[in-house]
Amino acid sequence: MKKVEKHLFPKNIKEALEFLTEYKGEARLVSGATDLMLWIREEKVSPSVLVDVSELSEMRFVSTADDKMTIGSAMTHAEIAAHPDVKRIFPALSDGCRSVGSPQIRNIATLAGNIVSAQPAADSVVPMTALGAQCELVGPEGARMRPLCELSKRVGESYVDPTKEILTRIEIRIPSGKYGTAFKRIAPREAMALPVVNAAVMLEAEDDGTIKAARVVASPVAVVPFRARNAEEYLIGKKASPELFAEAAEAAGAEASPRDSLVRGSGTYRKVLVKDLVEQALIQAASLFA
Repeated sequence: MKKVEKHLFPKNIKEALEFLTEYKGEARLVSGATDLMLWIREEKVSPSVLVDVSELSEMRFVSTADDKMTIGSAMTHAEIAAHPDVKRIFPALSDGCRSVGSPQIRNIATLAGNIVSAQPAADSVVPMTALGAQCELVGPEGARMRPLCELSKRVGESYVDPTKEILTRIEIRIPSGKYGTAFKRIAPREAMALPVVNAAVMLEAEDDGTIKAARVVASPVAVVPFRARNAEEYLIGKKASPELFAEAAEAAGAEASPRDSLVRGSGTYRKVLVKDLVEQALIQAASLFA
C-alpha cells in the first residue's frame, strides 16, 4: 500500500488550492476524512499528500443574511445538528445531520465530505437536496456555484475533483413566505446503521395554504438522491391537506424504483416505505406553515 508522505495544513483556501496544484493529482483534500481514510486503507485511492482544511475559518461558519443561509463546508454534522439557526430555519437539515453515524463520526465528518463521497443515502445530502442547496467550488480557474443535486455522478463518485478543487461553502435560500421542511428515516436500529429509506421535503405555501413550490427527495432508491418530480408537480397549486399529502406520497412511492437489497430489503418493500415516509414528512413540513 502506498504511504502518505506529507500532511499539509494550509493557512487559507488560496494556499490549499496552491498545494493541490503543486502536487498535480498526488494530493487529496481532507477535512474529517472519515470516508477517505477507509478508502486509503482499502487502496481505493492512494494520495501521497493530504491537504487538511479542517481548521480553516473560511470554511467553518454558519451565517444568515438577507434571504439565505451560508454554511462553511468544513462544519461537522454535530455542529450543524446543534446550531440554533439551522434548527430554527431548516429543521430537516438539523435532523439529517443528527442521523449520521455515531456521535464520534458526527464530531468529525463534514458536510463537504458527505457531498464529495457521493453516497446516495447520505443523511445530510438528502435534506440539502430538498432544500435546493447550492455549492461553491473553487479551482484553478476560479470559483463557481453548482446546484448540489448536480454534483453526484454515481455511487461513490461526484463531479467534485478533490485533487484539484475545493468545495468551500453551501448556500440555501430562505423563503420569504410560509414554508416548512422535514426529514424522515428508517433504519434497522436507531444508531450506526445505514438507512433502509430516508426522505426529506421542503414546501412553500401561499397565505391560504396553497402549495406554490415543493421538493420531495428520497434515498437510497437510485444511484443519486432521487427527486420525486411527479409528486412535486401534483402538490403545486393545491391546498395543503392530509388527503393531498397521501395522494402525493402515493405518487412518490410509485415513481421510486429501488432495487432489491440483501441489506435494505426488497425493492417492493422500500417503495412502500418511500410512500409512508414522504407522507409523514409532508404532514410535518406543513405543520410549520403557521
